[in-house]
Amino acid sequence: MQNYDKTTVDSIPATAPDFRGNDGSLVSVLKTLLFFTLLMITLPIGLYFASKSFLFEASLGYSSNDSYFYAAIVAVLAVHVVLALFVLRCME
Repeated sequence: MQNYDKTTVDSIPATAPDFRGNDGSLVSVLKTLLFFTLLMITLPIGLYFASKSFLFEASLGYSSNDSYFYAAIVAVLAVHVVLALFVLRCME
């Protein structure tokens, strides 16, 4: 027959460790997620319309078709910046 190792009752931990954390950390995580979600929605859209109207058409004198293109590039760059900031914040 096989010989199984018998453990004593004293070597078994009484309770399992709690890995859930406290409620304060959960609220903090949700606030961070909400902040970056709102930033992801508002910043690219705001920068798109602001850069199209004020920067490319009014200041630089680009045509309407050209300003659409360059404003889209600004919005995409804003998305990448927000994502990079979110990743850096999560790595802290």
